[in-house]
Amino acid sequence: MKKRKLGSTGFDIAPLVLGGNVFGWTLDETASFRVLDGFVGAGGNLIDTADVYSRWVPGNTGGESETLIGRWMKARGNRSQVLIATKVGIEMGPGKKGLAKARIYAAVDESLRRLQTDHIDLYQSHVDDLETPQLETLEAYAELVKSGKVRAIGASQLSAERLREALTIANQHGLPAYQTLQPEYNLHDRTKFETDYLALCQEHGLGVICYYGLASGFLSGKYRSEADFSKSPRGARMKAYLTDRGGRILAALDDVGARSKVRPATVALAWLMARPGITAPIASATSLDQLAELTAAAELVLDAGAMEQLNQASA
Repeated sequence: MKKRKLGSTGFDIAPLVLGGNVFGWTLDETASFRVLDGFVGAGGNLIDTADVYSRWVPGNTGGESETLIGRWMKARGNRSQVLIATKVGIEMGPGKKGLAKARIYAAVDESLRRLQTDHIDLYQSHVDDLETPQLETLEAYAELVKSGKVRAIGASQLSAERLREALTIANQHGLPAYQTLQPEYNLHDRTKFETDYLALCQEHGLGVICYYGLASGFLSGKYRSEADFSKSPRGARMKAYLTDRGGRILAALDDVGARSKVRPATVALAWLMARPGITAPIASATSLDQLAELTAAAELVLDAGAMEQLNQASA
């Protein structure tokens, strides 16, 4: 995969980021290792996870994904060949949430222990914390960068207004600034990023790694009716996508995919990779067959006609 610059981080990344939310959720250790091996073998190098993955699963406490990634890196001896992005901020237990200094300092050490590494390449504010001054959060990150525990910082679910404020504060106080944004963006969910964030990210040179690149799997084309909802744990989310507009998008993906002899998921990710301001979409895979559909997007070049067809269908 041809690498791209991730904002001002200094990292060169493949145009696809592997989502780690499935590790320890729908994939056990053996299956997780298989997907991780396949991703790196295909030329991928950035793996995105979070401390909270996958606390929502009955019996889990959070940290399962980081733990499996850490075991995989230790088993393969490949820490220097991959980039690890993780996040902090969502509740991990009573009193264990937010972006206050004490919480960040505790959380980063917990993530480092689970990942079995001495540094995190990209540490991201997972959600905003309106109770903690952004100056305090950025000061905490400055200490982590200075200590070598973190190489670069990013933001995920901050409003555009709060992101701009954080960038201003960092500049005024000589602190590390957010260098990346992880927003929701895909062929179905376009408006918020394109309206609120795109110009801001371009103005400040932020790298953009967008989550829900396949709209929780809808853009893979496997959810065509309510009868398909049982195909995965995410199936319950699909009802919101099964609209006339959703149908038009799937039809366009099918048409472009047929001409290019690839699956809808490959087309949907290739569209994202070609969009202005996007460094790389994030997508997760639960099998090597799924992974092949995702990584194929890095080799698919959509012509102007295909891009316009997809743009119009999703308008």
